[in-house]
Amino acid sequence: MAPVALAAALLAAPAFAEAEKYTLDPSHSQIVFNYNHLGFSTSYGMFSGFNGEILFDQADPAASSVTVSFPVKTMLTGWQERFDHLMTKDFFDATEDEMVTFTSTGIEVTGEKTAKITGDLTLNGVTKSVVLDAVLNQAGEHPMAKTPWAGFSATTTLIRSDYNLGLFAPYVADEVQVQISVEAQKAAE
Repeated sequence: MAPVALAAALLAAPAFAEAEKYTLDPSHSQIVFNYNHLGFSTSYGMFSGFNGEILFDQADPAASSVTVSFPVKTMLTGWQERFDHLMTKDFFDATEDEMVTFTSTGIEVTGEKTAKITGDLTLNGVTKSVVLDAVLNQAGEHPMAKTPWAGFSATTTLIRSDYNLGLFAPYVADEVQVQISVEAQKAAE
């Protein structure tokens, strides 16, 4: 190919892919957490119906990012008295507009569909760096919505006392296991 033709072909070629904005599907995004209760049982809770966005670069996942926020008071515990106690000054002392936020600060690709997502988690007025072990479950056209869609799952372990939530530790476990499952739809341009 002549140099002029090669230059013209390169200029006409599409630019490298960039991160595309995806918005979380609140009806299919959950954060489930659990902790050991006095050695007798495992207690569970959940956050659901939250919003967030992922800037997803499928060609270069390390160039992606994620931000999520939701009100503390959207926590589901399955027992009203537990929820009421968690919202007191013993734990969250949460106002109606107090938010839990996560903003990624870096992504390390660890496999074809896996990564470690480091980010700042703000919970109960405390911000700490956490690492999520993340998996890309699937990316492609949603069979019903007929739009680009992506699904991710992730896990991490939080230490309650790091966020001033350590009442009753170690009897009630200080470690909280967190499982995240989200779906996101490519945002309209």
